[in-house]
Amino acid sequence: MAWNSRLDRVAPFRVMNLLEIAQAREAAGHDVIHLEVGEPDFPTPEPVTEAGRAALTAGHTRYTPAAGLPALREAIAGHYAEHFGAVVDPARILVTPGASGALLLASQLLVGVGDRVLMADPNYPCNRHFMALSGAEIDTVPVGDASGWQLDAEMVARHWREDTRLAMLATPSNPTGHMLDAAQLRAVADTVSARGGQLLVDEIYQGLCYDLEPLSVASISPEAFVVNSFSKYFGMTGWRLGWLLAPEEAVEPLTRLAQNVFLAASTPSQHAALAAFTPACRDILETRRAELGRRRDALLTGLARLGLAPSLPPQGAFYLWLDISRYSRDSQAFCQRLLEEENVAITPGIDFAIHGGEHHVRIAFTTGIARLEEAVSRLERFLARQ
Repeated sequence: MAWNSRLDRVAPFRVMNLLEIAQAREAAGHDVIHLEVGEPDFPTPEPVTEAGRAALTAGHTRYTPAAGLPALREAIAGHYAEHFGAVVDPARILVTPGASGALLLASQLLVGVGDRVLMADPNYPCNRHFMALSGAEIDTVPVGDASGWQLDAEMVARHWREDTRLAMLATPSNPTGHMLDAAQLRAVADTVSARGGQLLVDEIYQGLCYDLEPLSVASISPEAFVVNSFSKYFGMTGWRLGWLLAPEEAVEPLTRLAQNVFLAASTPSQHAALAAFTPACRDILETRRAELGRRRDALLTGLARLGLAPSLPPQGAFYLWLDISRYSRDSQAFCQRLLEEENVAITPGIDFAIHGGEHHVRIAFTTGIARLEEAVSRLERFLARQ
């Protein structure tokens, strides 16, 4: 049977195969250290879980409006005002089934067949896949130390074409964890605006910052589209809840899309997420952010001993992007062997990078420091045999 040809542009997420193998090894009795999946070992904060239970008990299981529970949209707007000094009308916020739902809405609204999209390479693969499924052509721009592993204004200007419609940023980024500061973000927004284009910013890891203060493009440009999620900073991965912040004129067509694509996000999840903005929950989340910072530092120390620490440490998220070219030019095989020989699961760079992915890997510092140190010891043993 012939499938939609656009599916040919959607590559498999290879880390999921490694995860399946890792889980099978665990089931067989092996002690596997999971550093592959972007999900820390913290449970959902208890205030959120309790709010979810209360929502179910109260019978909050019917549809909400397509754009989301009004109280939750107001809470998100309050979050922007309190933490980023951005005045955001709650009407500009659409609550979605995960950040993936927000990306789906944005891609369907902003690009069509033949439109070009600029984004950094490496990047989260689903960002380019959503755009490709909308028929867009993706121009990936290789980034590195010189630009802080980000797509900057000079790159946007240099690579912009007549048929470029959209530039997409991710800050902090997945897989590198690097960020744009306010001046850099403003320069990109101005560059895109001057060319009559649109700017979409992935801020999914926004709250997880260690060296720079959290920043939102919402405080810089009211015309930018913003994707965010309750999964990473708020610890609600399985609740599948995110949001899209859009310019006022985009709300009506986006709402129409939401009505037809997914009707509404999960009602119990939306009620639970209201508790994510309470002071009690904020205290928990900030304690966890500090712990992730300590994990980052411990992992960097261990990798420096092996000569593998990145020259630019990540400022956010919970990933390290490592160059393994001294040992391998096949990141898939490297990760496979590391799992089979030392029971350490990490992600091959080819999942994220079109250029250079074959000699990079991503490590997620999503487990405790003792386990991270053990993983470094196993990695050292593995590298000694290469």
